[in-house]
Amino acid sequence: MEAAPSQRNGIKFPPQALFLHSANSWEQFRINGTVDMIDGSDPDPVKLEQREKCWFSTSLRSRLQYLGPHPGLPDPSEETPAQVFLDPSAGPAAAFCVLVLDPQQVDFLNLKSNQRVTFSSTQSPNGDKCWTSERVNP
Repeated sequence: MEAAPSQRNGIKFPPQALFLHSANSWEQFRINGTVDMIDGSDPDPVKLEQREKCWFSTSLRSRLQYLGPHPGLPDPSEETPAQVFLDPSAGPAAAFCVLVLDPQQVDFLNLKSNQRVTFSSTQSPNGDKCWTSERVNP
């Protein structure tokens, strides 16, 4: 099943894939689906509330990263970096966004037991997301 691209503010987001690997359990997850980006310009108040909750769930130190210079730019080591202060009760920085992955398909592989299961989502007649699974060859 291939996910359709999502769109917001005229920007199309193609279907995305996320790969997770646990070195301890030797398990792999490949998750395919659509991604929604929630930034400060989102018109949906529920999504903006979700963004704010995510912001406040991070540490103050993590939040400070959004106020510093752009990552990847040259570091002017001769200059003393400007001290950045953040009011702990201040809302999300403009650069902060939340990515929400809506999975459509999950491929699970256990490398220790050599078992693989694929999970696919479908929509029921009443609009609920339903999942089916199938054991496949690794």
